[in-house]
Amino acid sequence: MPLETFIALKEEMRREGRNHTSSTSIAALILLLQPFVFWGSAEAKPLLVPGSCRDCGKLNVLIVMCDSFDGRLTFHAENETVALPFINLMKRGGSLFLNAYTNSPICCPSRAAMWSGLFNHLTESWNNFKGLDANYTTWMDLMEKYGYYTQKYGKIDYTSGHHSLSNRVEAWTRNVDFLLHQEGRPVAELVGDKKYMRVMKKDWEITDKAKMWIRSKATNSTQPFVLYLGLNLPHPYPSPSSGENYGASTFLTSPYWLEKVKYKAIKIPKWSPFSEMHPVDYYSSYTKNCTGKFTQKEIRDIRAHYYAMCAETDAMLGEIISALNETGLLKRTLVIFTADHGELAMEHRQFYKMSMYEASSHIPLLIMGPNIKSQLISSVVSLVDIYPTMLDVAGIPIPKNVSGYSLLPLILAKTENNIPSRKQHPGWVLSEFHGCNVNSSTYMLRTGKWKYIAYSDDDSVSPQLFDLSADPDELTNVATKFPEITQTLNRKLHSIIDYPKVSALVKLYNKQQFIKWKQSVGQNYSDTLANLRWHQDWKKHPNKYEHAIDKWIKGNKNL
Repeated sequence: MPLETFIALKEEMRREGRNHTSSTSIAALILLLQPFVFWGSAEAKPLLVPGSCRDCGKLNVLIVMCDSFDGRLTFHAENETVALPFINLMKRGGSLFLNAYTNSPICCPSRAAMWSGLFNHLTESWNNFKGLDANYTTWMDLMEKYGYYTQKYGKIDYTSGHHSLSNRVEAWTRNVDFLLHQEGRPVAELVGDKKYMRVMKKDWEITDKAKMWIRSKATNSTQPFVLYLGLNLPHPYPSPSSGENYGASTFLTSPYWLEKVKYKAIKIPKWSPFSEMHPVDYYSSYTKNCTGKFTQKEIRDIRAHYYAMCAETDAMLGEIISALNETGLLKRTLVIFTADHGELAMEHRQFYKMSMYEASSHIPLLIMGPNIKSQLISSVVSLVDIYPTMLDVAGIPIPKNVSGYSLLPLILAKTENNIPSRKQHPGWVLSEFHGCNVNSSTYMLRTGKWKYIAYSDDDSVSPQLFDLSADPDELTNVATKFPEITQTLNRKLHSIIDYPKVSALVKLYNKQQFIKWKQSVGQNYSDTLANLRWHQDWKKHPNKYEHAIDKWIKGNKNL
């Protein structure tokens, strides 16, 4: 590593106030001084690496997937507000995707897309309760079948049957004619002191388990390994004040992590007046309890705490990279860092995800390892591309029906002559959303400088079109200004997915599931409804809201 690069990184850490530099920060400096970390500067080698897994010749793989990480933080100017040394390490030593997207901006469906390689409408992974079947064959299952030693720790969350009852009912009833707060008001909360590092204890526990597995199992394995670590951070924390079945609207951190954030540099997002908000955005903002008054300090505090949570996430990534380095496995391992979706953190008068705006849909994707170029990649990619990429790494034939494309052609410094030609990634990605806090199925087509967002049946809700090159904050919908582009992108979207038909299927599913649940609850139905996350609003007019549900159940029986 060039001396000037090391000096620059050290100065960067000094500016960030690291007078009590953490062990992960020190490890980052040590790693950067070791030549094998920057594989791109060494002689290019094929993915088959002699010496790995006791000369089996195959590359190991580590995937760290966190929750709710705004991908723009890996390259955007906002990155200057928070210290992320290990993400920066991966950026310097590998390939960073500048335009990586979730296929559905919510936990379970996004992960279902990643593990299956299929768009959500193909697996009917509609919401946090409806994902893949428990016995679905994932890319990791196939890699295990082909001789890989596999291990998963932490948040998996791609199968059906999980998440709260409130979360399910809110998704099923999103087309009912009422408007209720479904989340607690977003707040920032500080715990501990400047020495308190392990705020998210569960994530640190699984990180420790993954480190121990690397040292005790991976180092002695005669097989190549695949290690998956699923982190819950930087997802907001639960808010018990919201009542029984409470949501997660608390941005929680400690002074230790908050010191990694440049508070004054935090950007306060612009909000459109209520009268100019898209109707679906207003529904989302209201149900997320964000239509009230927020001071600039409240907004800045929420964003600062979110960035601090991202810094803690980065440290966990660093612990795993350090463990690989200490055991000599890093130079023979492909390392991938990504997330299921982003976090709005008060952009567009919202927090959480469930939106196609950049803060919610744009995810991090960094890959480093032997023979991986050190580069910035502008191609649009998405989570479904992980599946064929993993099979490609393992030399497993890629099924023709997968929605994703292998990323290896975009990241390899050198390919072997005997590797068959791969399908070229198209110049678009698809994302779709069918869950709670949004009263319409939503579809995003991202291509070139354009983001096109369509809703429901292609008729009842107006679309949105954003020119991200001129309007990166997505404040000006230019769909009516550029009707030809809008029509062209809508035709393209129709060629990928028959979204009016999919929307109708989701509506039918929601109603059937709600009726089934209502019948199972029996006499306790009204009491159960009154104690879900919307309980504070519900109890003001319970008869009115029950009547709206009854009317919804009886309506549109020809669906």
